[in-house]
Amino acid sequence: MTVLRGLREALLLLVVVGALVAVAAMIWVAVAGGDYTARLGIGLVVVGGLLGVTGDLTMSRIGMLGPRAIFGAAGERETAGGGRVLTGVGIFLFVGLPLIVVGVLLLT
Repeated sequence: MTVLRGLREALLLLVVVGALVAVAAMIWVAVAGGDYTARLGIGLVVVGGLLGVTGDLTMSRIGMLGPRAIFGAAGERETAGGGRVLTGVGIFLFVGLPLIVVGVLLLT
């Protein structure tokens, strides 16, 4: 059951991110001109790379280490995912990597 929830979450992320990148590429083409397919490929590679690097809450946790230490707050639990099933590795493998692959295929 957890696997299906994770795959469903990945599919939802792919659809939402794909739609947002498609709209951004349309705006980019409307403003600057150029080929839509190339702009879409560039957008997918950039967003896929960003999701691969920052897909987990690791970056926000690192940013809060100093303030939490100053105020004497306990460290965040590693299991606190806010109801998410996919971890950072899952987001990279099932969302970021497919976006990068599709983006590279559109660029070639």
